[in-house]
Amino acid sequence: MSTWQKTDWRKKPRIQMPEYTDPDALAQVEARLAQYPPLVFAGEARRLKKQLGAASRGEAFLLQGGDCAESFEQFSADAIRDTFKVMLQMAMVLTYGAKVPVIKVGRMAGQFAKPRSAPTEVVDGVELPSYRGDIINELAFTPEARSPDPGKMLQAYTQAAATLNLLRAFSTGGYADVHQVHAWTLGFTESEKAERYRDLANRITDTLDFMQAAGVTGDSAHTLQSVDFYTSHEGLLLEYEEALTRLDSTSGKWLAGSGHMIWIGDRTRQPDGAHVEFARGVLNPIGMKCGPTTTADDLKVLMEKLNPENEAGRLTLIARFGAGNVGEHLPRLIKAVEEEGAKVVWVCDPMHGNTIKSASGYKTRPFESVLREVQDFFGVHRAEGTIPGGVHFEMTGQDVTECTGGMRAVSDENLSDRYHTACDPRLNASQSLELAFLVAEELSALRAATAEAQAS
Repeated sequence: MSTWQKTDWRKKPRIQMPEYTDPDALAQVEARLAQYPPLVFAGEARRLKKQLGAASRGEAFLLQGGDCAESFEQFSADAIRDTFKVMLQMAMVLTYGAKVPVIKVGRMAGQFAKPRSAPTEVVDGVELPSYRGDIINELAFTPEARSPDPGKMLQAYTQAAATLNLLRAFSTGGYADVHQVHAWTLGFTESEKAERYRDLANRITDTLDFMQAAGVTGDSAHTLQSVDFYTSHEGLLLEYEEALTRLDSTSGKWLAGSGHMIWIGDRTRQPDGAHVEFARGVLNPIGMKCGPTTTADDLKVLMEKLNPENEAGRLTLIARFGAGNVGEHLPRLIKAVEEEGAKVVWVCDPMHGNTIKSASGYKTRPFESVLREVQDFFGVHRAEGTIPGGVHFEMTGQDVTECTGGMRAVSDENLSDRYHTACDPRLNASQSLELAFLVAEELSALRAATAEAQAS
């Protein structure tokens, strides 16, 4: 049995968390959540960890994507379906490019809290607490809306449970059938602007036709009709995380029951901080964001704390530096990992280092910058002889106009058309799928280079 307890984080310095003004109300919410069933189960978390272990060896590839911050107001079955659908399309294209299974992990059913660069904001001379996500407070700029409300944790739990229920139905109920998913993708490549992606789509078609002719059909291969789909979020609000943490009777270890995978943000990865203390004690796969300020020494300490047994699939390092900065920072972190002999999954987050303010005043992310960071990430791993294990995108299946560029050439002037995010700009469905085709090209090139090196 572990000596770690789920309350141990309370003895550590905490940052990026709200100060609730009514401790009795908070205690009541925590007690109620502690009685609710966990949202995920230990067997699922162990299965994801095993699959991530394969990604660390280059035998699988991680696609992690979804909302910057889930919204109570915009919650709908259609929104869940659309994001799930585009992730399946992306995964099929990536599978063909990589020739390995693609692990599908949504930033869904728990991504309600957001760290902020400042605890307060000022509008027209009025200073109020920053918006920290719907699980904590509200976006409206009033004292009442911005006051942290513990009751919102119960609403977050209900929405997460409903989201998971629908995702599980989609994953196993026939909606994920591989032929149907590819038919959606063919619609994307019909556009004249998508001509460069048509050849790859046609090759996937030929492969599926061959499989059908060989008798490998949906009726005889359950794997063609269903998928494993996992959930993840930043484990930021530790009162919520602790309340949903359960002891797994099989292993005697603690499970963070709020999601299959939780990650620690670039702002909350202090080795002696509350978030690292919480994450080190749960059996779930753990992600950790690594930004430009991550030092080699800090990384070594954190790897020892978060994965002392050096278990494959336990720790995913999510690199986020910004286009043009990858070559400066990623090699030194790779060197630190190699010096320790650490088993990690290297993942590229090309979103968070590429946020800019457009001329029209909206926060946005240029598609070209996102793509460049991904390409730089692959280039560094090729040069270092290490394995790029996955990608991590803020994206939605809806036709929003929040990131500029891409095949449809969203411009600064278009941003106001359908700018719906409460926090950070997301890739829309078309941009997400286009990026999957471009990443698939990188994976194909990497596979060819590896084969050539082995042959010589």
